[in-house]
Amino acid sequence: MKNTSPNIKKIDSIKELHSFMGLPSPLNPLITIVDHAKIASINQGNDQKMIFGLYNISIKRGFKGKLKYGKNHYDFDDGTMSFIAPNQILSIDKDEDRNTDGWSLMFHPDLIVQYPLGMGIKNYGYFSYSVNEALHLSTDEESTIETIVGNIQNEVDSRLDNFSQDVIVSNLELLLSYCNRFYNRQFITRKMAKNDLLTKFESILAEYFNGKSDYIIPSVEQLASELNVSSAYLSDMLRSVTGQNTQQHIHDKLIEKAKEILIGTDLTASEIAYQLGFEYPQSFSKLFKSKTKLTPIEYRNSFN
Repeated sequence: MKNTSPNIKKIDSIKELHSFMGLPSPLNPLITIVDHAKIASINQGNDQKMIFGLYNISIKRGFKGKLKYGKNHYDFDDGTMSFIAPNQILSIDKDEDRNTDGWSLMFHPDLIVQYPLGMGIKNYGYFSYSVNEALHLSTDEESTIETIVGNIQNEVDSRLDNFSQDVIVSNLELLLSYCNRFYNRQFITRKMAKNDLLTKFESILAEYFNGKSDYIIPSVEQLASELNVSSAYLSDMLRSVTGQNTQQHIHDKLIEKAKEILIGTDLTASEIAYQLGFEYPQSFSKLFKSKTKLTPIEYRNSFN
């Protein structure tokens, strides 16, 4: 096992993972499901930082102590589910009283590389969410998840044959699809502490277009940062509620402002493009026509 620095453990395989956690050799070299209660003693020193070259799907119940993912700490509620893509820095603080009720399903990218899921896993945006954007499960939802993970565990425990990997990957894809469904429910039902996230988003976006000239068009990353969420979470939330991702909302607001300028001024299409922050006027004209079916000048002339 290689270390990226003296303080960070780099774990690239299921075998290395089991060795590091003091677990028996894995039954399957590409996937494992670890009971958190069995790894309670791995963190004997200071806060342990690790980089896993593995996908990590976890459920934590009544988690005491704090998990740090990237720059953020997160105190888990009961029945929360988190997703971590390979090569992220993960650290767990030392807490002798930590409740270790839960499990982690970890798999190597090689498990799915020859399946459609190998390419399709990038469509499961929650692997890019921040840790404080965990999935909060209802009792029924958690039961569904546990059933699928139980099927995977049974397959891992069974004798390997020519169908084992097909069955495991099929169940894994089913698991991820259900998590998509449950996140969609969470986007609709879960509110932020003071205001709905969508309302805050619309308010912040509108502020960028309230100036009188030389508008600053925000990036997806800028808006997400101001809302204290990840860009992937923001786009998925907006898509589930409005049918459009963050970039499409930015474009809609931009075209709305362009229409105001076209009707209220004599500026040329190129001048409007530069004022709206476009480097190339033709890019503005192309976007405007894709949204309105008219060129900027055709839109202006339609009011004459």
